[in-house]
Amino acid sequence: MKKNWSTFFLSLLITMISLSNTDAAEGDTYSFTWLDQDKEVYVLQNRKFRKDGKFHLNIGAGITTSGAFVDATTFQGRAGYFFKEEWGVELVYAINNGEENATAASVRNPGGSGSVPFRRIVDGYVGGMVMWSPFYSKINTFNTIIYMDWMIGLGVASLEETNNFVEVDSRGVRNTETTLSHTGLMWDTALKFYLNENFEVRADLTVIHYKADKPVATSTAESDYYSNWDFALSLGYSF
Repeated sequence: MKKNWSTFFLSLLITMISLSNTDAAEGDTYSFTWLDQDKEVYVLQNRKFRKDGKFHLNIGAGITTSGAFVDATTFQGRAGYFFKEEWGVELVYAINNGEENATAASVRNPGGSGSVPFRRIVDGYVGGMVMWSPFYSKINTFNTIIYMDWMIGLGVASLEETNNFVEVDSRGVRNTETTLSHTGLMWDTALKFYLNENFEVRADLTVIHYKADKPVATSTAESDYYSNWDFALSLGYSF
């Protein structure tokens, strides 16, 4: 009996070692008639849609999620190129529209002697980023396989904003707007859902951190760091 058990475990060990040395090639396929209409499912290593050596254009819109006293929307255009499957570059141009919301109205004193909500309304920005895309996945839902890339970008942007610094500073001045430009750090995280070889739907969270003067009445200007957070959906085309 001991000899039979020893033989069994030895055979099992050899089988496991053989299986562990078997690699799934990128082009390997498996037959799952219940999963795919074409009766073929590519193994995870395979990328059905590739970015290497391709340009892309995206147009989309979304909302600004930062700023307690402002409701704003963003309209974005993107153009980029991937010189490797994982690395590329991208240019972003955005036009933002914002206005004071109900929260600002509740803080503001119409008489001119009370609280004044300080707000910055971002008018738009333009910037460039290096894009890194090491993550991709396949999602099976309702007998349909969705191919997705997760991308991360880092770069620099020039941002233009309009604020009521003079109004907050002097308190007696109303409807005074100041437009300023800032250079800041821009980063982006995006999910890219492929529709086919050329078209895609993309969700982006684009953030710009910049330095600007505080709304305080002092003899010397004091500065602080501010952020603008935009979430947008876009339709893209790769070629």
